[in-house]
Amino acid sequence: MAGAVTYQDKPWLKSYEAGVPEFVDYETIVLPDIFNRTAATFPDKKALIFQGYAVTFRQLQDMVDRFAACLASFGVHKGDSVAILLPNVIPCVVAYYAILKIGGVVVMNNPLYTDPELLHQFNDSRSKVLVTLDLLGNRMINLRPKTSIKQIVYTSIGDYLPFPKNLLFPLVAKKKKLAADVKSAPDVFRWKECLASHNPLVQNASIAFDEVAMFQYTGGTTGVSKGVMLTHGNLSKQVQHIGAWFPKFDKGTQIMLGALPFFHVFGLSTAMNLSIYMGWTDVLVPRPQPQQLLEAIRQFRPTFAPLVPTMYIGMLSHPDLAKTDMTCLNGCFSGSAPLPVEVIREFEERTGAVIVEGFGMTETCPVTHINPFAGGARKVGSIGLPISDTEARVVDLEDGLKDMPVGETGELIVRGPQVMKGYWNMPDETAKTLRDGWCFTGDIAKMDEEGYFYIVDRKKDMIISGGYNVYPRDIDEVFFAHPKVQEACSIGVPDAKRGESVKVFVVLKEGESATAEELIGFCKDKLAKYKLPTEVEFRKELPKTNVGKVLRKQLRAEELEKRKKVAG
Repeated sequence: MAGAVTYQDKPWLKSYEAGVPEFVDYETIVLPDIFNRTAATFPDKKALIFQGYAVTFRQLQDMVDRFAACLASFGVHKGDSVAILLPNVIPCVVAYYAILKIGGVVVMNNPLYTDPELLHQFNDSRSKVLVTLDLLGNRMINLRPKTSIKQIVYTSIGDYLPFPKNLLFPLVAKKKKLAADVKSAPDVFRWKECLASHNPLVQNASIAFDEVAMFQYTGGTTGVSKGVMLTHGNLSKQVQHIGAWFPKFDKGTQIMLGALPFFHVFGLSTAMNLSIYMGWTDVLVPRPQPQQLLEAIRQFRPTFAPLVPTMYIGMLSHPDLAKTDMTCLNGCFSGSAPLPVEVIREFEERTGAVIVEGFGMTETCPVTHINPFAGGARKVGSIGLPISDTEARVVDLEDGLKDMPVGETGELIVRGPQVMKGYWNMPDETAKTLRDGWCFTGDIAKMDEEGYFYIVDRKKDMIISGGYNVYPRDIDEVFFAHPKVQEACSIGVPDAKRGESVKVFVVLKEGESATAEELIGFCKDKLAKYKLPTEVEFRKELPKTNVGKVLRKQLRAEELEKRKKVAG
């Protein structure tokens, strides 16, 4: 009808906080140069804090330059891939910036992954060097012959600890499974020895904005993990427009709670790269459980915290909350799953901070939408507004060519400088996701008349468990490999602690019998811990379409209805 709001009108601009621009005046500066500039501006400011051990920006730059020289001595050239398999520890940040400095391609990997999952990512990315933890060292040495990896560098949790923790660590570490002996093998090196034996490499490689900086792996509905190609321009512009979204926070003024895993693109951009760009101190939390998060807040008084809903929920329900003063927090950011309104209210009452919810995906580096931080309405259940320089539309689910009327559902598509270059070596998958400059998210959404977007369903059936993406097909395929299983279909079910957990519906082969415990046990060495099913339901048959496709949505609807009746 005449005068109706359209996506092209960008109605969201009216709700922007004062000072947030429609377009960002970007600097053409890559992350290694941003890092050097921050180190020059704030040389004596604490850059990283790990368990009380502090590293200034000057010291961090020296470590980055030394590890860059080490990588060059290994024969890593511009365009070569280097894999990082680490939690949030100091060497993770150092290795990341050292790889970028010499023009290498970073491949971030999840330390919780099983060998088959890692093997795919190492080989698909053609990684030449691996940086990992002593706890994973022997496993990786055994895996190396099946990959292109030549050198392995390993660090330890105990490499950077303050006095007296550094003296106590060797006495208790192995007993507590915080350290491990790494067997002797060719081309396996200790992290600290690598830094000590190389002089700093000062010169950054010549890098263009459109060159690939990272392969960030994501799951997919096909069950094949895809390498998302993020360019130097993607990464640089992402931190520049996240910085622009929070105009009240100045450079050099805040303390970041670095709890989101850096191997996940959400943590990478909002907790690590943003912190370097802004010259903020980053408090690293390698195991972001409620107790450790509350301890970090008490001890280091962070002011800015990007987290996932399970972290907020976990802290609010932990007994240590009573002895933790949370008022140091000025701003909080939440993503990856909806945050219940009662959690937002309680957390904000206790802290005085504002939590803004946002949205993104690996393919978009990841942030595309955020609620206004101040001066604009935050709408409960909304993923917020498209951020600066980002356009969004809702299109029909059939072919994605027609805009849906405002208020009606369809597939969310986005366009902006944070959108990936494509999937590594997967042109067909790239063509499905990137069309005429638009990224098709696979999420079903709607927009209201004020330009706020809402995710109403997940077209890709993805499960979000504890902030991690879990793809049902990955679990289904493991179950299909069990000799007693005829059919299997996994869904996400509500979980008070993790947001969602995995339930699997199973049809056994004729004459076979099995228990839920037996089937879950079968998965333990084939799936990362957070992907493990918590429930198994046996059925004689699964609902299917006329062509025999299992109706996952119907199973989910039945399960939710059943739980509603039990709760009611």
